[in-house]
Amino acid sequence: MKITVISDTHLRPGQSIEILPQPLLDMLASSDMIVHAGDFESLQCYNELQDINNLVAVAGNTDSPKIRQLLPEHTTFEAEGVRIGVTHQGQLSVVDMTGLGYFARELEVDLLIFGHIHRPRVHKSGDFTLLCPGSPTSPRQSDPSAAELIIEDGEVSAGIVNFQGKVCGSIEFARSQGKKYTTYNDVARSHH
Repeated sequence: MKITVISDTHLRPGQSIEILPQPLLDMLASSDMIVHAGDFESLQCYNELQDINNLVAVAGNTDSPKIRQLLPEHTTFEAEGVRIGVTHQGQLSVVDMTGLGYFARELEVDLLIFGHIHRPRVHKSGDFTLLCPGSPTSPRQSDPSAAELIIEDGEVSAGIVNFQGKVCGSIEFARSQGKKYTTYNDVARSHH
């Protein structure tokens, strides 16, 4: 089973998902399921993603009131023997994953997907994994990104997928000065 995981798309009313990177649109269409960890912003974005594929989603802090009424703050589901949790804002730190770890244990999940930090993270801790796919439209200290989960025989593997596109100001400045800016994506890529 292949699941594409995204978060923090932040598409305003009137903006179609067609502005997302084409490789991401291809991933979404070829997946068995889409998971969105909040901050669609517009109901249009939610509806368009739901029209593509089976969508599991939670509301984020910038989502419209309609989305907040429609979606929970967190949810859990099972995919081929793997228990997965989804939340938007599990904690504020991009470094310390302790709070999210406690939340994963509370939900009794094998994998906790979260958003809000706009920066991809894959953190394995004992018997669970924490995953933030980053943001395909407004990344922070990273390239635009999403995540891909492959679930086989009750085992899950998670990888970050990077896209060409707008990067945050600090990376843009460093690159304009001819400097190599190492992002978490670069580190994650070398480990997966």
